[in-house]
Amino acid sequence: MREIIKNFFKKNGIEICRYPRKDLKRRLKLLETFNIDVAFDIGAHTGQYAMELFDLGFKGRIISFEPLSIAYKALSEASANNEKWTIKNIAVGNKDGEIEINVSQNLFSSSILAMLPEHLNNAPDSKYIDKEKVKITKIDSIFSDYVNPGEKVFVKLDTQGYEKIILDGAINSLDKIAGIQLEMSLVSLYDHSILFQEMIAYLQSKNFKLYSLENGFASMKTGQQFQVDGIFFKEN
Repeated sequence: MREIIKNFFKKNGIEICRYPRKDLKRRLKLLETFNIDVAFDIGAHTGQYAMELFDLGFKGRIISFEPLSIAYKALSEASANNEKWTIKNIAVGNKDGEIEINVSQNLFSSSILAMLPEHLNNAPDSKYIDKEKVKITKIDSIFSDYVNPGEKVFVKLDTQGYEKIILDGAINSLDKIAGIQLEMSLVSLYDHSILFQEMIAYLQSKNFKLYSLENGFASMKTGQQFQVDGIFFKEN
């Protein structure tokens, strides 16, 4: 019966698989192995990443940062009944103040940086359709507001090419951060962003070791992988 059901869905372009998938189980196992207490969810969008972590069984607190007003509204609704989930309507970068962010048609691809043709050619719905002025802060400026002494901190960055700039605003906090998950590009998709090899080298220089990779954005035209998520943890 199980095979009959699976074959029925396959014929209709749907594959049934066990949840959670292997990369998610691996992510949770890493958070457990390193005893993570607090996760910074930077580039939270509507809360998908945080909800996924809680669904997986993460027991710690999550602080989500999302600058776009339309996404933040949905994030507010998603987090409303979870006392372990704090949300902030703000961007994170290498300064404190205000900045302008480009709003994409699909919202997911919104970025402070200019989008390059390679991205737009392979994801037409990522085109910029508006701009929004938002507040911005550094991790260094807010780290102690959310982290208690002795807590283990994990930082997730999904900020469309802005990841290295955010890390530049966390120079004084990196020693207190146990792990980082961030989007890394194999090809240039946003202006002034750095590529996969350079990001790995930078994090290695800060004593972070690559522990896991998760699939990201790829071209549906050619099959070329454009982005992956790297998960790093501090070497003891």
